[in-house]
Amino acid sequence: MDTHLTKSADTSSTDLGRRVRAARQAQDLTLETASRLCGVSRSTLSKVENGLMSPTFDVLQKIVLGLKIEIGELFGSTPKVSASGRRALTRKNEGQRHAYRGYQMELLATDLAHKAMLPFRIRISAHTLDAFDDWGRHEGEEFLYVISGSVCLYSELYAPTHLNAGDSLYFDSRTGHAAVSTSEEDAEVLWMATNADLSHTPPAANDSTKK
Repeated sequence: MDTHLTKSADTSSTDLGRRVRAARQAQDLTLETASRLCGVSRSTLSKVENGLMSPTFDVLQKIVLGLKIEIGELFGSTPKVSASGRRALTRKNEGQRHAYRGYQMELLATDLAHKAMLPFRIRISAHTLDAFDDWGRHEGEEFLYVISGSVCLYSELYAPTHLNAGDSLYFDSRTGHAAVSTSEEDAEVLWMATNADLSHTPPAANDSTKK
């Protein structure tokens, strides 16, 4: 198991919360006003800012769109825009980390702004749908490649799809989806998504689908 993806999860949530607050205050927005702009409840936004909640990427997506910032800014990077010949190098274990329930995520290529796609290295520690509250569903398309272990991708429209190391799947992000590890160990995957807006929402699962 790679411990680099799991260390300092509490610190990461605290740092992210401080950056959300700083972005809000830089625009002289109250919590109430910011919550309306982001489409996130005031209590949720307050918990995120105070490091009391590790937000899903659904919530992060709403925050970056509402505050008109880049997702990389919430993870401490300063994305740069170049006219042409863009490239981004991410050394092993040097991506920006974010943990949410059954996912230990590492966002890669954070030094580029307005990317056409967002690449993640994700360790899936969830082994059942009980780890999640809701489907992942958003604009765009996604590509999932299993690096190690095995994965089951659940979907609103299709039967569960089982993937082993070396298998990959390309799918429409607008269809509700969720992924769990089906191997004894946590699965590790490369997860990429088109960047239709400013961020990406990794998967989760709806309680109603588990009955």
